Formats: sequence, structure tokens, C-alpha cells
Amino acid sequence: MAGPLEGIRVVELGVWVAGPAAGGILADWGADVVKVEPTGGDPGRMFQFILGGDMFSNPVFQMDNRGKRSIALDLTTDDGYAVMDELLAGADVFVTNVRLGGLDRLRLDHASVTARHRRLVYASVTGYGLEGAEASSGAFDVAGFWARSGIAHLLTPDGGDPPFQRGGMGDHSTGLAAAAGVCAALLARERTGEGQVVSTSLLRQGAYTISFDLSITLGWGLTLQIGQRDNMGNPAMNNYTAGDGRRFWLVGLEPERHWAPLARAVGRPDWLEHEHYGTARGRRHNAASLVVELDEIFATKSLDEWAEIFAAEPELFWAPIQSPDDLLADPQFAAAGGLVDVPDGTSTSTMVATPVDFSETAWAPRSIAPGLGEHSEEILRSLGRSEAEIEALVAAGAVRLPSSR
Repeated sequence: MAGPLEGIRVVELGVWVAGPAAGGILADWGADVVKVEPTGGDPGRMFQFILGGDMFSNPVFQMDNRGKRSIALDLTTDDGYAVMDELLAGADVFVTNVRLGGLDRLRLDHASVTARHRRLVYASVTGYGLEGAEASSGAFDVAGFWARSGIAHLLTPDGGDPPFQRGGMGDHSTGLAAAAGVCAALLARERTGEGQVVSTSLLRQGAYTISFDLSITLGWGLTLQIGQRDNMGNPAMNNYTAGDGRRFWLVGLEPERHWAPLARAVGRPDWLEHEHYGTARGRRHNAASLVVELDEIFATKSLDEWAEIFAAEPELFWAPIQSPDDLLADPQFAAAGGLVDVPDGTSTSTMVATPVDFSETAWAPRSIAPGLGEHSEEILRSLGRSEAEIEALVAAGAVRLPSSR
């Protein structure tokens, strides 16, 4: 189960989450991903200290870096740069989310690299794109994806504070976009023989995430207001609380299709001919009172009881509002392939699966994330470096081996 990208060689110069996420998806799909780290390591290795004080493991780093090989290089040295350029010469793909100014200083900007390596697919993940006055600005996804793109604003109630993004939300979706772009560019290379630059940004991904709203603004000059459950124009598209305090979401998007199953489920078939609730227009104009009535009905039974009732109405769409613990225990999440067991020496570690499967070229994670420079010697040997040459690189500080920690 090597995956559809078996035989594709990727060099990743990624930090924190977005770049490593793109490389991690490609690694899951079977690519041989060499993670080039500075001798001090990808700063993402610090998550276990930043988030937990001093935890025994680093699950956030593991998520985006499993299945890769690590070489630790000082790219500011001529020797380190020479090794990097040799790696790129043998690669199909280069993935990076290092800021553009840093890439310029390292002589790894897209113009320089693609001029030397014509078949290389160069995947650039940035905060704000490759052009413009702020192309080299730092971002992180809270800035480019969450705040600047408009997502946080659209989720902020009038007079309220903007909500905080969950970790890596924008990074992971941007990484997925980058991985898709890489695959498209590899397909194009099969036809043309030439590589190209593939670029995506946190800002563009954020805008695409809310393109439903932005399309309305562009087309109608309007902005949809944030939903308020007590006055939803379609009360069948709302969240409610069962009698045991557990919350759930009704997803009755189509008024004529989904209203009758809901009315039957809550024991009010009379609402189908109701003066105020019998039509979509009537429900919209009387939404506040209908929400109150539904609240009272749903409070009479536990969520498990409502689940049984809802199951008798195939056209009643709904979902429980689950916590992370609920999700991890959800049998449907397991059946959908949401978790994978990653080889970890003599055991395995359970992790979240990347969200795409392939029927004929199934993938499976190969290993946990590498230690810093864990494969430096192995990779150098594959480039033809002798023992003496490797020792000289280490002595010069151009390469770090695990033993030199």
C-alpha cells in the first residue's frame, strides 16, 4: 500500500504547519519526502513545549511530518547549499513555506531554482501570495487565513469579540490545496516535460473558504449576517438542545423537502397546514415563536431518544454537535477511515488520517515523524558522499547528525 505517488521524490523546506502539511499529505500518498531542516530544527518541534509546558510527545508535529526523512542542513553555508541543490536536482517536487525574503537570501527563490532544475515542480505556500507589496510579509494562518480574509469578521456577532481560530485550520486546508496543485503540475509535466511554479496562500485559501459569502457580496453587493438561533429564517436549519443537555443541528435546508419529516418527528403533523408554519414564508415571518416551540419539544427527550425518532425519517438530516472525544469514539468516523495506525518502532501510534483515499492505489502511513537529522547520513550516502566527506560536513557545521545533538 505505497499510495499513488510512489516513486515521486519531494524535498520539503517547511516550517511550522502549512508547508509541512503539504509535504505530509504527499508523504501519506506515497511520495518519498526529504524534510530539510535547519540544524536547530523545524520550529514546529517546539509545539510540545509551547502547548503543553513540557509534554512527553509532540502529536501536532507528528501529524504533519510522519512518513518523512529528515536531514539537518545549514543552508547559509556553501556546503549545506550544495547538498540542498543536489537534492533538488534529483527531486520531482520542492515544497516550501519559508518567507520569500528568506528564500532569496538562501538562493532558493522560485526563479533561481526553476532556472537550474527545469523539470522540478516548485510549490510555494505563502501568507499573501507571490506578488504585491506584502508578498514577503509573515502571516501564520491566524493572520492571513482567519483575520485578513474575512472569516473572523463573518463569524463575529454585532458588538461581540471575534472568535479565536482553532490551531492549524487554515494551514491544513492550504496544505491540502498545495498538495492538489502539486499533483496537477506533475500531470502537466507528463505532457510537457517541464516543471512549473505552483503557488497558494493563506489569504487565497481563506477567501476561497468563504467564497459562498464573497460571491454574494460580488454579485449582489450584500453581506449575509451571522446566524442567530432565535430568529433563523429557516428554523429547520438550526441547532437545538435535547433534554439531556446534548446539542444537535438540524439541516433542513430545503423548506419543502425537509419540513414535513421534521413536523412528523416532533409529533406536530398539524404544522403542515398551520396558519403560520405551513409555508416557508410563514415560518420565516414567525421564526422566533417556532424556535421557542421546537425548544420546548426537544427538551422533552434525550438526544438518544431523538436519534431513534429521527432515524425513522430518512429525509430528516441532522447531526450531533460533538466534542473531540465524541468524534474519536464515533463509529462512523472510524468507518470513514478517519484514524490511522502509524508504525512506531515495535508498536503503532493512532493519528488522524489525511482526508483522501484511493481505491486502486491505497496509501498507508509508513512511519512516525523523524527525529531532527535522523536520516542525514543515509541521505548523504545516497548522494554519493563518503564517510570522510560526511565527517567533514559535520565538522564544518553544514550538517547535523542525530549523534551530534
